[in-house]
Amino acid sequence: MEQEKPWALISEIGGEHGYLEELADIIKQHFRIICLKDFLQNPQLHGSNIQALLSWKYCPAAEPSLLRLLPSLKVVISGGVGVDHLDVPFINSLGVKVANTPGVVGDATADLAIGLLLASARKILEGHRIATDPKTIQIPQSLMGVEVTGSTLGIVGMGEIGLKIAQRSKGFDMKILYHNRTRRIAGAEQAVGATYCERLDDLLRWSDFVVISVKLTPETTGLVGPRELSLMKPTATLINISRGQVVDQDALVEALRSGAIRAAALDVTHPEPLPRDHPLLQLPNALITPHMGISTYSTARGIVEKMVENAAAAVKGSPVPNEVTGNQR
Repeated sequence: MEQEKPWALISEIGGEHGYLEELADIIKQHFRIICLKDFLQNPQLHGSNIQALLSWKYCPAAEPSLLRLLPSLKVVISGGVGVDHLDVPFINSLGVKVANTPGVVGDATADLAIGLLLASARKILEGHRIATDPKTIQIPQSLMGVEVTGSTLGIVGMGEIGLKIAQRSKGFDMKILYHNRTRRIAGAEQAVGATYCERLDDLLRWSDFVVISVKLTPETTGLVGPRELSLMKPTATLINISRGQVVDQDALVEALRSGAIRAAALDVTHPEPLPRDHPLLQLPNALITPHMGISTYSTARGIVEKMVENAAAAVKGSPVPNEVTGNQR
């Protein structure tokens, strides 16, 4: 019966921050859902009923003002891997658990990383514009790109997604370097043919393509700044699929303008979206997509299924499979 299901607060069904109908149906199998707009019209009416907050595309935002309206809340579930947008210690201090959805976003995100790399290297967007321009009568020589096959790829952050990027790059016979907080076991390195760089500086100097795939932490904020960009080859491309704050965007603009690096391909920026007059948007050697690394139907379904799994466990008082605590951020 619908009345017997626990309550969950979600963003909306459809709309900019909402769930597709088929995804909402997955939640409805286990929860009675209420959308944020409806809830805020009369928070006192249902606030005490809600036991789970499912945050999809960062909405609803688990801000203190909202959490204080949910006295029965047991868990906040964030769709995706990153939880840098959540104040996990504060949420935990309210007696509320936090969980994310690892293990289901890696393939889609790694696919997009390779897509950005290829699109930037081979000027695919520029080629599309020329091919479809009514004024085009001949193909210009300016579409010369750089070779991907046989080049050197440096992966900064060899977690689940980094490993999948390495697996895919083997198909291009790329030489794979990686830098990580801790070295992976020899078997994992051998499986993808990756060589460990203890120093990030060495990876930056030697790589033709540098992919940033780290979690946003105080240690990784501003990880790539003016000094790091200056170490890269002038023919190198920077690809960022982690978080915008990992790269100093002002320094990146200068590096792209001056030719210190060849190009950048970014699925993440800070903020998102960038202000429409931001200089990054005006640079021909900057390719930007709107944080769409996990945006596939199968990945979205996997995320929602894992959100529901974690939420159901928390409501029942069972161990939460993908719980994140303050010291894990």
